Amino acid sequence: MRAHYKIFMIDQDKIFKTIIDLVTIIVLYILILALLAGVLNILQDIRSILFGTLGGGFGQIVSSVLTIFVLIDLFKTFVDYREHEEIRLTYVTDATILIVMREIAVGVYDQRFDYQFILGLSTLLLILGITRALAVKYPPNHDF
Repeated sequence: MRAHYKIFMIDQDKIFKTIIDLVTIIVLYILILALLAGVLNILQDIRSILFGTLGGGFGQIVSSVLTIFVLIDLFKTFVDYREHEEIRLTYVTDATILIVMREIAVGVYDQRFDYQFILGLSTLLLILGITRALAVKYPPNHDF
């Protein structure tokens, strides 16, 4: 009688892994499309600057390039998770550092920051830098 019930048992780990694999594949394709759209946007901004039709100018291109770097780091994070089934702290801190740097660059070109906000972002960058340095110096031990 017990063998009969075993047929109807659901392997939850297999279902979970399959769903996670599907989600990561979908996110990877979305990130590829976002990267391509971002590069096309940068090329359009450069063309607009050359022909004098873009008001934002250089600041817009810097912001777009930094956004592309953030997307690349997110792509690396998802690829690494797909291969090793773990998220590395260095990839996450790299992406976060790039996001903060992007916000600083956008704010500097727009001249919209006050000293408290810059102090807060500087503190955040310092903490993220220390976290990244510690993650590189003391990588996790996988010999369980």
